[in-house]
Amino acid sequence: MKEDVDLDADLVARARDGDDQAFGELLRRYKPAIFGFVRRYVGDADVAVDVVQETFIAAWLALARYDGRRPLRVWLRAIALNKCRDRGRRLAVRRFILGDKDDLSPEAQAQPDPAPLGEAQLISAERRAIIQKAIETLPAKLKEPLLLTYFDELTQEEAADLLGVTVKAIETRVYRARQRLAELLDRTAI
Repeated sequence: MKEDVDLDADLVARARDGDDQAFGELLRRYKPAIFGFVRRYVGDADVAVDVVQETFIAAWLALARYDGRRPLRVWLRAIALNKCRDRGRRLAVRRFILGDKDDLSPEAQAQPDPAPLGEAQLISAERRAIIQKAIETLPAKLKEPLLLTYFDELTQEEAADLLGVTVKAIETRVYRARQRLAELLDRTAI
């Protein structure tokens, strides 16, 4: 773990100095984990690709401001979380403007929206889809701590810092999220 932090610090320093290969190495190291987080958050692999791309562009642009107080993996997840939230706000505005028109309507097709890639599948597509739908129904204040701690394996302290809440709040929210998911999944009997 210490070696990872040292390697990250070295790569960040080199990337700040203009070494594109160093940033490429950071991208290679963290893209799969960030993609997994974003994919679970947005529920769509194609959309997740664009959000991940936006995340790393934002990270590149903000690299000079990265101060190393928190691990790079947590800093990148904070950026990814903000990009996911931004996307949610854009979709809410889009739904408000377009009303109940579906994504295939001419009005919806005229609106710009994200693009493609995929993820390694660990469980059956059907079961993953059911779980993803259940996660999507959670309110953000339950979904975010669950994704960060359970799926992305951040510590409760790291998640609390990222979300600006106490560790106890993270504990409580993850517990409630898991309870609610269990109830939802019991109803669908997966």
